[in-house]
Amino acid sequence: MEEKIRIIISGGGTGGHIFPAVSIANALKAQHPDIEILFVGAEGRMEMHRVPAAGYQIIGLPVAGFDRKHLWKNISVLIKLVRSQLKARQIIKNFKPHAAVGVGGYASGPTLKMAGMMGIPTLIQEQNSYAGVTNKLLAKKACKICVAYEGMERFFEKDKIILTGNPVRQGLLNHTLSREAAIQSFGLDPQKKTILIVGGSLGARTINNCVMHGLEKIKMSGVQFIWQTGKFYIEEAKATVTKAGDLPMLHTTDFISDMAAAYSAADLVISRAGAGSISEFCLLQKPVILVPSPNVAEDHQTKNALALVNKDAALYVKDMEAEEKLLDLAIQTVQQPETLTKLSTNIAKLAFKDSANVIAQEVYKLAVNYQKKNER
Repeated sequence: MEEKIRIIISGGGTGGHIFPAVSIANALKAQHPDIEILFVGAEGRMEMHRVPAAGYQIIGLPVAGFDRKHLWKNISVLIKLVRSQLKARQIIKNFKPHAAVGVGGYASGPTLKMAGMMGIPTLIQEQNSYAGVTNKLLAKKACKICVAYEGMERFFEKDKIILTGNPVRQGLLNHTLSREAAIQSFGLDPQKKTILIVGGSLGARTINNCVMHGLEKIKMSGVQFIWQTGKFYIEEAKATVTKAGDLPMLHTTDFISDMAAAYSAADLVISRAGAGSISEFCLLQKPVILVPSPNVAEDHQTKNALALVNKDAALYVKDMEAEEKLLDLAIQTVQQPETLTKLSTNIAKLAFKDSANVIAQEVYKLAVNYQKKNER
């Protein structure tokens, strides 16, 4: 009897890494129900809760990110990295995977490095338009590299690259809620233009400041807003809104559990420029104003944003200019039907509709080939 195929999926840290990882796992399970999947994440990070909630086992590594501002603090980081590599090696010896997938995040580095050294075929899912240092290093031993943007051969060997797009949260495309019903679910008026403001699952300080300092502008705009603050900012946001008085046109929440409804309600989105979010906007054909975070490695969010802006598929405001420009631009844009139509049409051209299934097929091919080779 042939043994079951076993796959390790590693990475996380943010929803932008976790959603694609779970989507790939779900696609593998749908295609091959008897497959065994083990996640490897970073201790104390979001994936340690989100992955079990999705129905998968996860083991954490004691890995942490480098402190680029205080280099002397990295001695403990290097110790954790060595410990993580040793633990990853033990996990691989115990689980005996036929392939390993890295989706980005702290844990993917040591896991894929050890898998490659132990002869396990590896696949990297690079989500951004500008490859990070870790993935560039891992790519040397990787068998396949699935990317979401054209022109990635400047970072990786051309023969290894597959243009797949980024997997997105399942359920976003299958919802049946009308725009009117979606807007009403947030307690807002279906007759008014609606702007959705999101800063990622943890929130975005600059975007939140724009809203808190612009409440009078919001009150007078004739437009309504759904504002996801993130869990770190909700108390401050609610206190500021309460102080400003009656604002029926502003729905404030720390987390939106039904993003399909939020997207359906939105005529325009304001967002950071994470790769996963951009993939969702492309698939859902959403006009968007991107405010790239300046606090990410290699400034990759700005590069993600410009990849869309250069194709007239999004608008872009620099983080340092957001408080001055963002709300005015959003209120003006959402009331320009021609601009919204142009942005929607152009961003739709950049969508990849079946990313998770395509990546899952590539992972399975690597695993089966490895299994056959080792049976000889």
